[in-house]
Amino acid sequence: MKTLAKIGALLLAAGLQPAAADEGWVTLFDGKSLEGWKASENPATFKVEDGRIVAEGPRAHLFYVGPVRNHDFRNFEFKADVMTTPGSNSGIYFHTQYEETGWPSKGYEVQVNNTHRDPRKTGSLYAVQDVHEAPARDGEWFTEQVIVQGKRVVVKVNDKVVVDYTESENPPREESMRGRVLSSGTFALQGHDPKSKVYYRNVMVKPLP
Repeated sequence: MKTLAKIGALLLAAGLQPAAADEGWVTLFDGKSLEGWKASENPATFKVEDGRIVAEGPRAHLFYVGPVRNHDFRNFEFKADVMTTPGSNSGIYFHTQYEETGWPSKGYEVQVNNTHRDPRKTGSLYAVQDVHEAPARDGEWFTEQVIVQGKRVVVKVNDKVVVDYTESENPPREESMRGRVLSSGTFALQGHDPKSKVYYRNVMVKPLP
């Protein structure tokens, strides 16, 4: 208990808010507002409802711009509870940066899609290492977790590893995806289209050395 208390004190001293007394997780979403987040293109696509971020509406991306690590992460564990509705598409970006319009050009996307027509399903490291069978169901909460350490990216859904990818030196990328490489940056949640409705809660990060 003394060790956990010490971790909490160190986080507070560094300007971080511990999510709970367990292993240094820090919450990025207060459950009440979008404070610390900035939406692009169509801000009305995102709202907070019953302690959840709801993504529903025209294309938009919700970027974390808050104080934790000055919204710049390199090595980390990230996790969020997610619930999709039938036919919905969304995604979680990392190592990205705020862009006013379009799909984020910097960083990787981890797919959120259980029944949308896109064949790349939940947990895919989009267009880099794809999952073709959905590991979760619409209408049920699942936990999506992303671990980045050096050149390795691990994606888990409900604690099951669905992607384990190590980026090579100068990885081959199409021109439209040349920014899809590991660097550092923030996180973003995707509002994909007006017919997609996806919920997020318990959005947390644990910075790693």
